[in-house]
Amino acid sequence: MAEEDDWLKREVLSHAGNRWAFGIIHALKEGGRLRHADIRRRLGKVTQRMLTRTLRQLERDGLIRRHDHEEIPPRVEYELTHLGEAFLLRIIPIWLWIFEHAEDFRTARLAHPGNIE
Repeated sequence: MAEEDDWLKREVLSHAGNRWAFGIIHALKEGGRLRHADIRRRLGKVTQRMLTRTLRQLERDGLIRRHDHEEIPPRVEYELTHLGEAFLLRIIPIWLWIFEHAEDFRTARLAHPGNIE
């Protein structure tokens, strides 16, 4: 990757740490093609604005695909792309590792001299 593409690396990696992006990708993997409202129900407390914004970012980066059925009333569905599935398969081990070591992280933070507690 070219040095000027550093922003691209940061933006794509930010999806892995973003609870809504990761949640959307996971919901689409589990549920297949879903409508906006279905994704929102699966995610819980996400706002309409944040969901729309995150869906657009994931679509822009090729991780999900938007299907506009051009009907009235409007019907739009989203699905995971092959790129999105590959992304998820690589991110899940990192998430599992974090969960497995959560107590280690807590212990280290408590022992750190800069701990504010």
